[in-house]
Amino acid sequence: MVRRCLLYVFSFCLLLTAVPAMAGIKWLTLDEGRTRAVTENKPMIVDFFYGKGCARCENLEKKVYGNPDLAKRISDDFIPVRVDLTKKLTEDETDLGNQYKFRNDCLLIFLDHKGNIIKGPGEKNLCFAREVEPEQFNQYLDMIEEGYKSHKH
Repeated sequence: MVRRCLLYVFSFCLLLTAVPAMAGIKWLTLDEGRTRAVTENKPMIVDFFYGKGCARCENLEKKVYGNPDLAKRISDDFIPVRVDLTKKLTEDETDLGNQYKFRNDCLLIFLDHKGNIIKGPGEKNLCFAREVEPEQFNQYLDMIEEGYKSHKH
């Protein structure tokens, strides 16, 4: 009986430690993200996002943001910003999107802590990619981090 009780307590403690890892990405607003990027000297991942009904958004949500390893990496190494395209955009959100000719469509960009776009080698970016596999996204994060470190001021 004591053994079973200890097993339950141990299992419950394991579950509690796993909850933060399963919590996923804590998305910030553009203003919050810009402030944190400067404070923490980290690059931002900015996702102009529709959600349900958008194949690209659903793909990213399921395969990339829903992947525990990628979610942790994004949360640890980047400042995650989500711009909700189902709501009225702020002037700053609209201005940022217009810099990349997003026409109120989905857009994924990486910015340095000063707000400048970061591109991978060969000027590659994922701005309008419709489908991204987790391995491909992880490789892209490697390129972005490398580009950020080499151009960080």
